[in-house]
Amino acid sequence: ARRPAPRLAASMSCAAARLGAVSFASARSRNGGLRRGRKNLTAPSKFPCAAMAAATVPAEYVSLANELVDAAGAITTRYFRTKLEIDDKNDASPVTIADRDAESAMRALVKRNFPDHAIFGEEMGVELGAGGAQEWCWVFDPIDGTKSFITGKPLWGTLVSLLHHGKPVLGILDQPVLKERWVGIDGERTTLNGAPIATRPCENLKDAYMYATTPLMFEGANEAPYQRVAASVKVPMYGCDCYAYGLLAAGFCDLVVEADLKPYDYMALVPIVIGAGGAFTDWDGHDLVWQGSVDAIKNNEYQGEVCAAGDAETHKQALVVLKQK
Repeated sequence: ARRPAPRLAASMSCAAARLGAVSFASARSRNGGLRRGRKNLTAPSKFPCAAMAAATVPAEYVSLANELVDAAGAITTRYFRTKLEIDDKNDASPVTIADRDAESAMRALVKRNFPDHAIFGEEMGVELGAGGAQEWCWVFDPIDGTKSFITGKPLWGTLVSLLHHGKPVLGILDQPVLKERWVGIDGERTTLNGAPIATRPCENLKDAYMYATTPLMFEGANEAPYQRVAASVKVPMYGCDCYAYGLLAAGFCDLVVEADLKPYDYMALVPIVIGAGGAFTDWDGHDLVWQGSVDAIKNNEYQGEVCAAGDAETHKQALVVLKQK
């Protein structure tokens, strides 16, 4: 049965928190290059204090988001560092039974609790809510960083985001092996395992430590802009998938620049970085939004290149370099 309609709340206590298909196989980016997606029932949440609801996000939705990553983590950790059959999708990215089972569990929870909410997941595409509703849309990736997952590196994560009219207002990055959970809620300070966190000031691109998942994600017209930024920072690094954004939000690096992404790769990370004091846009400086409509899916309309920084000045400088001709 559907939960009662939620009431907006300015905050909730830790005790209250405890209560609480169209495929994107491949698409063409704006520059003509091929985008390939990165690969890359439930006990109460282990991180109840992280589920503090902002005025724009009903408490019940925050509670469900924690339930979703708990459900995914119970499945993914069971398969981590075991022998798995690996399939290749149409875009050549790998997928495992852990990806599929975790997403199925997450979808079932959303549909059971809020059947009028839309869902967009990496493995099973888009489902509109009852009656075609899409005001609220859950976007999730059960294993962001499948290549890390299948090679035993615990820097993959489960991503859950909730969009309201296309804007990401809630995001969770959960690393169940390391037992780390970042929670970002629109209008609230981001938390890591319940403790508030903040980005660190850098203010000069030449001093920045920058992450990207791999240099191979920059193809065609995206390659030269990335190479300019990589040559401008102090240290360019690779290999963390979504975990790099968690490090950025916690103040351990200064910049993440990536391309060839889809909404499930970054939507959860937007409120996490912004809520920690950072900046997060596409390469043109536009806010990251996704309406989740059938037409948007059909026409492959989404932002695929992103730039996240710990402070506004570093972000501004990175965008200038990205836009240079």
